[in-house]
Amino acid sequence: MLIGEEEEVEYEETVVDDVEEVEEDDGEDDVSGEGSPSNSKKKQPPKLPPRDLLASREDYTFICIPLYSALIKGDWKSANQIVSKQEELVRCSITKNCETALHIAVSAQNTKCVEELLKIMKDEDLELQNKDGNTVLCFAAAAGNRTLAEMLVNRYKKLLIIPGARNMMPLYIATLFSNHDTVEYLYDNSEKMADKDGWEDTTRRWVLLECIKADFCDVALKILKDHPELGSNKKILEALARRPKAYDDRFSQFCWRKWFFGEYAKQEKKDSDAMQLLRKIWKRIMEMHWDHIHDLLNGKEGIYSRRVLFVAAEMGNTEFLVEIISQCPDLMWTVNDNMQTIFHVAVSHRHERIYNLLHEIGSMKDVITVHVDKEGNNMLHLAGMKPNNINGLHHVRGEVFKMQWELLWFKEVEAMVPFSYRENKNKAGKTPRELFTENHKELASRGEIWMNQTATQCIVVATLIATMVFGVAFAIPGGYDQNSGFPTFMGKEIYIAFVISDAISLIFSATSILVFLSVLTSRYDEQDFLISLPQKLMIALATLFLSILTMLVAFSLSFFVLYHSKLIWVPIVISIVAVVPIAIFYRSLLMDVYHALYGYKYIFKSKQRLLYQNPKY
Repeated sequence: MLIGEEEEVEYEETVVDDVEEVEEDDGEDDVSGEGSPSNSKKKQPPKLPPRDLLASREDYTFICIPLYSALIKGDWKSANQIVSKQEELVRCSITKNCETALHIAVSAQNTKCVEELLKIMKDEDLELQNKDGNTVLCFAAAAGNRTLAEMLVNRYKKLLIIPGARNMMPLYIATLFSNHDTVEYLYDNSEKMADKDGWEDTTRRWVLLECIKADFCDVALKILKDHPELGSNKKILEALARRPKAYDDRFSQFCWRKWFFGEYAKQEKKDSDAMQLLRKIWKRIMEMHWDHIHDLLNGKEGIYSRRVLFVAAEMGNTEFLVEIISQCPDLMWTVNDNMQTIFHVAVSHRHERIYNLLHEIGSMKDVITVHVDKEGNNMLHLAGMKPNNINGLHHVRGEVFKMQWELLWFKEVEAMVPFSYRENKNKAGKTPRELFTENHKELASRGEIWMNQTATQCIVVATLIATMVFGVAFAIPGGYDQNSGFPTFMGKEIYIAFVISDAISLIFSATSILVFLSVLTSRYDEQDFLISLPQKLMIALATLFLSILTMLVAFSLSFFVLYHSKLIWVPIVISIVAVVPIAIFYRSLLMDVYHALYGYKYIFKSKQRLLYQNPKY
């Protein structure tokens, strides 16, 4: 259902609030705008279709309801039987809300019915609106159906500038319902939100803002090209700051595989639409007076508690910050309401790519790292606290590795902070180390439980493997020669391979059991989570994996021993099937564990410089 009278309260709480926020920014940026579409211009009464059928109970029962049902079901044959009896039916209301047959067909997204109705309707019939003021194109825009929108616009282009409910244009409605293809089509085929069509800076900026929020940056680029003045707005910048994924596919903070195989890709790539959008906006902003830029980024005193740079820092939007700071280096010294720099915020939210920018600013980092906030916390205190980001440590699998991740952060920041500041106390009287221990006590406890459960379960598996392969060593395929007592196939090379595989499987499973036992007897000291416990887990899982692999190899070779002369396809098929579960499941787990041990080398101190590159305007 499209926005109408029943949904007016809900709409007031969403869209109008957004428009009012944009208006507030307009006032600050000296951009004219006098309200939302519903109150800036007097709403014209809707062009309603004739309601003759609604006046007669008999017509409503035997014409309107059957026609409505047929159109909803997409049954054009039945609908045509009704419409063909009286041509005027296509121009009449068939619902209490004054929808025509075409309104219903579009809302049901029945292409065939819409196509046939358009053949028998006149152009002026397409201008008919329901009680809420919505045309058929408004319905198609709300449904996000580009095909229907194309059919309607190709037939009657004037529909693009006929407003619907609350004076909202079809493009406005399509943006509200966030359908990219429909938004793109309607904008490309319109007059680019021209003043003569009833658009204002306020409504244009709202469409631009919603396109950015919905990651329709390609459409936003087109809008900004046609209306460059719209970009000089805090809400637009904040929306770009909140979309880290829109800038690059390297968003993952814990993408071990990319780090391991050469950190992040260094090949030249085309700038994303979001980056092009940001550069166009920022180039225009840089032409303004510095005081205006400051107000735009930080807000006037008492107006904004959240500032654009710190929104980007909290979201981990490295590309956004690099682009801004590389053009205005002084902004890196900006502090938020808690007297924290963007680097303090990056540590609090565990965004390592933003933190790594400290390595590119030379000795100035020494001043930033010892800077304290209102609570007396320096950067190391913040590393000792729990992460402030919404997802916490959800990107790390396993409690042991979560604790390791936190220790890695603490050790890195500790190395960055001068020695004399590492034992400083905050206003609560806590040193960074005390804060870390206090805030991670529960995580360490969960890590111990997780490690014990994992070790116990894996010991059971390793014991079962050891038991099986030990028994197979004496119950060999083909049995023993009754005269000599030696194995029947002892002289064959494939049998020797079977015996070796079986023995290796036994050795690896026994090793795995021993390592897991050492895990169970560990002290679980705080520092053990950094290297010792993950390393033991890596060795234990690796040997368990190899024992399973060699057990399957021995299993497959036993079939080659028995069927080497006939039915050779049997052991081949069995061998291929045996390898599949190993390739699919276990390799992924081992890779994660391995990179948790050695991938930390690629987390901090990245060799890739991001700041002070040549601008790509």
